[in-house]
Amino acid sequence: MNVMKLAAGYAAALMVSSASMDLAHAQDRPRRFTIWDIHLGEAASAIPNEYVNYACGTNGGPPSIPLPGFTAFKKCKPDSLGLREVYFEYDDELEYEARALDNKPEIKMYAGTTVFEFPIILTLLFDEAGKVSGERMVTDPRQHVSRDRLEFWELGNFLRQYFGDENWTCTDLPAEEGEKPVGSRFIKNHCEKTTPSMHLILEQRLLQKKGQQFMDPVTGRALLEAFESSTRFEIYDASVAPKGSSPK
Repeated sequence: MNVMKLAAGYAAALMVSSASMDLAHAQDRPRRFTIWDIHLGEAASAIPNEYVNYACGTNGGPPSIPLPGFTAFKKCKPDSLGLREVYFEYDDELEYEARALDNKPEIKMYAGTTVFEFPIILTLLFDEAGKVSGERMVTDPRQHVSRDRLEFWELGNFLRQYFGDENWTCTDLPAEEGEKPVGSRFIKNHCEKTTPSMHLILEQRLLQKKGQQFMDPVTGRALLEAFESSTRFEIYDASVAPKGSSPK
């Protein structure tokens, strides 16, 4: 047999074998469940028990009453839409394993409860029948992951692209008394988008609130965290979407 043909055949076989091994390795990689594994209309009982630290939600704030799981949603008070908010976090087992092995790429992949690597407070909104009628994501300054807090408002741009840039109605909101730009940027908006199945509400903030300043006037000490940078995002089933929703 021609030596060149033999070498080419061996190389092709090696490539196929390598690709098969890569695919098998990818299939063997442990999976961490995220918000994208939960869908509107899904029953609480059908959501995989792959999350942790369940609790009643506080309108996108810290957790309140601890819960054993999503199916205990009725222990949480209904909101103005009659929906009950349940807080949860991603399972951190894979993150701890990665840290034990000092596997930096996987530490970054599995660190915290995140969306697009931004740390977030996650909650689901259940109707009385126990179906997911809404999801809420709010950037979370409590978590120390790879994103700088100054960037938190940028999560809104990723979410707008993920759900399609078209057909958003956005309003730039005026500054309230005492609100100031951060450097040269002042971002305070309210955006909404409606599809046949969903109603989306998105808000971004990058500003200093009344009383915030980057230097203590008494001590002269730098106050580098004296600003708000945030994204708040809500998805509702179209049948229960807030009517005439207003900026928060």
